[in-house]
Amino acid sequence: MLIVTGGAGFIGSNLVRRLNAQGSTDILVVDNLDRPEKVANLADLRISDYLDKRDFRARLEGGRFDAKAEAVFHNGACSDTMERDGRYMMENNFGDSKALLHWCLGRRTPFVYASSAAVYGSSRNFTESPVNERPLNIYGYSKLAFDQHVRQVLPGVSSPVVGLRYFNVFGPREAHKGRMMSVLHQLLRQLREEGECRLFEGCEGYGDGEQVRDFVFVGDIVSLNLHFGFGPFRAGIFNGGTGKARSFNDIARTLIRHLGSGRVAYIPFPEELRGKYQNFTQADLSSLRGDGAYQASFMELEAGIAATLEETG
Repeated sequence: MLIVTGGAGFIGSNLVRRLNAQGSTDILVVDNLDRPEKVANLADLRISDYLDKRDFRARLEGGRFDAKAEAVFHNGACSDTMERDGRYMMENNFGDSKALLHWCLGRRTPFVYASSAAVYGSSRNFTESPVNERPLNIYGYSKLAFDQHVRQVLPGVSSPVVGLRYFNVFGPREAHKGRMMSVLHQLLRQLREEGECRLFEGCEGYGDGEQVRDFVFVGDIVSLNLHFGFGPFRAGIFNGGTGKARSFNDIARTLIRHLGSGRVAYIPFPEELRGKYQNFTQADLSSLRGDGAYQASFMELEAGIAATLEETG
């Protein structure tokens, strides 16, 4: 059996889809379907079992979960970067992760989990080093806290334990995320409904719409998960990005070109985001290409957008 937490979510459901395509259907999906619209991400997938995340956690901590797992892909989390309930965030992103990590360690089960580039916050250096970790919100801190816990146990592990610091992931199967959808989907919706897409005006030295991020196609993130879940022994924390920073303008212009119409409007930078916004991210891939031994290329932004539009219509 394979376990995919967050399996009804954006990245998790894309991972299950790839596993199905490779012939794997003995999959336990763990998620929270309080938001029933997420069911759309599971409807066309084949799995063998489902557990609510709260039941799963209770069974783990009560010693009542004795399944034999070939690998665990932990993508379940609260991903709302604007969430203000720190207790809720830490219980989801730290507490759940810690319980599952130690279950895997006790059984020597490969454990691949989702960290985030949000741990870097205001840093301009994106190597996986504590000196570069400056989270700007409770979401970023919750991910960093678990990374720190993982670092403490890594020297003694005898099974794969890998954290992947996802940068700005985009692709199909994220319609349920609402305000937390990728920039691509937010701009696409605006263009289709209103004929224009809105980007932030310049701030902190960046021109209008020229804030840049490392946008990575979800298919590449799935490949990273499988590389570490099924490959040779690895233990560490690695960046999950392309190593190339692209602007929000690049996304807007590519979408307009695909749609054949539309315009860009620039809106004032929100006061509530000042000091809490990453104007620049770009994964350093030195560790991934080195100790992580991942050599596959990443999809270019334009190709990823085309693939997303082809699938989502």
